[in-house]
Amino acid sequence: MGIYSDQVFPWLVDRVMARDVMTEQRQVVLGKAYGDVLEIGFGTGLNLSHYPGIVEQLTVLDPNPGMHRRAAGRIAASRIPVHSVTLGADGALPLADNRFDTVVSTWTMCSIIDLERALLELYRVLKPGGSLLFIEHGLSPDRNIARWQNWLTPANKLIADGCHLNRNIAQFVTSSPLSLVQCDQFYLRGTHRIGGWMYRGQASKQAG
Repeated sequence: MGIYSDQVFPWLVDRVMARDVMTEQRQVVLGKAYGDVLEIGFGTGLNLSHYPGIVEQLTVLDPNPGMHRRAAGRIAASRIPVHSVTLGADGALPLADNRFDTVVSTWTMCSIIDLERALLELYRVLKPGGSLLFIEHGLSPDRNIARWQNWLTPANKLIADGCHLNRNIAQFVTSSPLSLVQCDQFYLRGTHRIGGWMYRGQASKQAG
């Protein structure tokens, strides 16, 4: 891992993702979390202060050691017990079946290499009746914007740690074993439309 990925990119993420408009979205999504929670793509820990009191413990995954270093202070200050693992969500997760009440993904599915496999793993580790809560950016329904997203994605993957601008997140979730409960789609205010189309929603693992 080079200096850019280990030091510069985590700093950039911390600055860009801490904007007020992002914080507002975190509060909406995380307000539904409860119990034993798994968060993928933990980043620098910006979600921590927004989890509700009914969250009992938190397991967090991120493959970038630089992200974990930046998150250390937030983890230390957290009222929720946090188990931090330097691991991505691209492969098999070393986690038990049917363990978690909630899985959280905030602006993470864009950079997972094999998202189909990752969603299968998230389904496996969720308890029956548990939920995946997410907010992600992705493919715009505007054809002109989508054309730019498709054209810019190869370069964006290089500078933004694998981030795709052109993934239809609702389609990925719907194609998984999870049941899509809700998916709000909108442009995030104050954000360029090429990176500003949001998918915010909830999917569940059906009981029985």
